[in-house]
Amino acid sequence: MRVPHKGAESLRLAARQVYYEQLSFWRNRFGATFTVGFSVLFLLLLAASGGTSKFSVLGGISGIQYYVAGFAAYGVMSACFSTLGIQLVIRRETGLLKRLRLSPLPTWALFSGIFLSCTLVAFVQVVLLLGIGRLGYHAVLPDNYAAFFVAILIGVLCFSALGIAISTVVPNEDSAGPMISVLFFVLLFLSGLWYPLTSGSALARISAYFPVRRFILATFAPMNTLPGASPWDWHDVGVMGIWAVVGTFVAFRRFKFTPHRS
Repeated sequence: MRVPHKGAESLRLAARQVYYEQLSFWRNRFGATFTVGFSVLFLLLLAASGGTSKFSVLGGISGIQYYVAGFAAYGVMSACFSTLGIQLVIRRETGLLKRLRLSPLPTWALFSGIFLSCTLVAFVQVVLLLGIGRLGYHAVLPDNYAAFFVAILIGVLCFSALGIAISTVVPNEDSAGPMISVLFFVLLFLSGLWYPLTSGSALARISAYFPVRRFILATFAPMNTLPGASPWDWHDVGVMGIWAVVGTFVAFRRFKFTPHRS
């Protein structure tokens, strides 16, 4: 029987759930290294291969400037979409979500802990990438931190909602990694993470419908060093907000705590 929790007690439960989620994440050294290290590794490889070159499609901005912003967005998407989606499928299919649902822990505290833990991991990656870009390659940090923070926050909300939504269509834990990872990296490739897309090109028009492209552009806007460039990319932020609403709707309609297998 579920015991009602109110006020400070509920907040304490949510805070402890965040603590346990973080403890579980960082104790899995292999998984934590790959989650955080991939974005750093990709940045270092691309910086070594073409980080000092200028991108004419971006008005002559250096490659490292674009890559630092892009992989800051990648770090958020990796933690809040890919990792979150895979973890939810595994927990659901192993029965962990069902057991937690039947425990005295309130459902909102459970999901608050999971969401805030993913957010912390995402922000660790963002800070790490900005530090490497600045100290290692002299990249210019965001001109407007408020605009950068808003873009990151909307990205966290958008891709967390989509991560929960995508977990509802994965049938079992064996297919979680391949299905979500393939979808994620295909969208990354189409959205110009590895190379900036020419504005108005067919690939740019196609990828503009997806939130990955929008998030990369919204994160890059505060780091755009061109004179007169606005740090506030409200159009791309608005599209991400629409995707966040869609993801939340799908998650509420389809999410189940019980395993999908018969």
